[in-house]
Amino acid sequence: MKRSRLEIYVDVLQVIDGGCHKPTSIMYKSNLSWIPLREVLNSLTSQGAVTVKNTGRRREHYITEKGREILKHYEQLRSMLTEKT
Repeated sequence: MKRSRLEIYVDVLQVIDGGCHKPTSIMYKSNLSWIPLREVLNSLTSQGAVTVKNTGRRREHYITEKGREILKHYEQLRSMLTEKT
């Protein structure tokens, strides 16, 4: 099943929040190829959900408080939509 853009963004945030900070690790764990991942990371960074640390030649990505808020709201919405009444 094809993931929506929102699901891809959330997956990337969850992977980063789970402790993966290097782009290659994020790419494999979120099941994306390099170009789409780079676009998602650039978008999340420009929106303030992810921050980038450059250490030497390495780039590491870290989730921000805004990114954690996005995950929290996504989980709340998902549980509301799947809730049985």
